Amino acid sequence: MQRPTPLRWGILGTARIAEKVAAAIRAAGDELRLVASRDGQRAAAWAAEHRVARSCESYAAAIEADDVDAIYIPLPPSMHAEWTIRAAECGKHVLCEKPLACSMTEAEAMAAACREHGVQLLDGVMWLHHPRAADMRRELEAGTLGDLRRVTVAFTFCRDFPVDDLRMQRALGGGSLLDLGWYCVGVALWAFGELPHRVQATARYRQDVDINFAATMWFGENRIATFDCGFDTVMRRWFEIAGTNASLVCDDFARPWQPDKARFWLHNAEGKMAERVSRPMVQEVAMIERFGEAVRSGQLRLDWPARSLATQRVCEALDLAARGGKAVEL
Repeated sequence: MQRPTPLRWGILGTARIAEKVAAAIRAAGDELRLVASRDGQRAAAWAAEHRVARSCESYAAAIEADDVDAIYIPLPPSMHAEWTIRAAECGKHVLCEKPLACSMTEAEAMAAACREHGVQLLDGVMWLHHPRAADMRRELEAGTLGDLRRVTVAFTFCRDFPVDDLRMQRALGGGSLLDLGWYCVGVALWAFGELPHRVQATARYRQDVDINFAATMWFGENRIATFDCGFDTVMRRWFEIAGTNASLVCDDFARPWQPDKARFWLHNAEGKMAERVSRPMVQEVAMIERFGEAVRSGQLRLDWPARSLATQRVCEALDLAARGGKAVEL
């Protein structure tokens, strides 16, 4: 079988997550051509450490490069809209870290620009591309759980961030809702396949940034989703999807505790449990491979940005609900 034509990538920024994605780009058989930073020395040092041939001291130079097909953007959320739109205008496909943007207005502009210029847009939620997500989806679609009723999600870790950290700056897109709640909202939308019609939330704030967030989302057909996320509780990254016949539990959905044993469980009404173990795969590599497949096919995956827009819309409504102290209708 002929090997697919490798995509040629550029990375904007040297955030820690870029190290994992850079390794995934190579593992997927693609080429990492350049890295850019506003600090030329930092870009050069990062390029040397991670075996990247070229560095740029401006993001503009990276997106204008003729030998780059796709751009990965691990910049602060407040910068996502500008550089996604500019990359799209240069004909570059975009993998943008989550949250997609700081606001629905920005997210819609990003999706519109990518659609207008015929380039793929995908946010960096990796778990959805792991084989386990497809395995769990098959259980839902097979009716194993019966009629779905509840989704419960938790995503937390415990860390006291300094006041100047990105996560503690609302203007930059900080806060636990956009950082961790983005995943939690995404699980509910993935499970139920639609937007909630009403949301309610509460949060605890520090310097106007939510460091702990809890929410309830009401869907049609008597379905409810709840989640909590935050920076002040031990690491938890689990969800339960419960129906009339059984429930599905994944205790490490955002990233498998053991990369070689990505598993989930099915529980029935008698307490009997069945463990399912999915094909092992590095989820960053899975994401890069699926992105490449979409780009090489020439057929844009419009469902990907649509999913991001739905998540952004719900997060914006939840933020409004928490700050206003009352339910918000969507």
